[in-house]
Amino acid sequence: ATVQATEEAVVNAMVAAETMTGINDRTVVALPHDKLHEVLKKYNRLAK
Repeated sequence: ATVQATEEAVVNAMVAAETMTGINDRTVVALPHDKLHEVLKKYNRLAK
């Protein structure tokens, strides 16, 4: 159960992430949800 909970937390963080700019104008871009969905599907990580 611990592994599943950790995996779900990581996926939730990837989905919830937003593009943001921090110190020294460093920008981190959010993951595109369609690409994330493709990768999760490719590796059978989507809920059935």
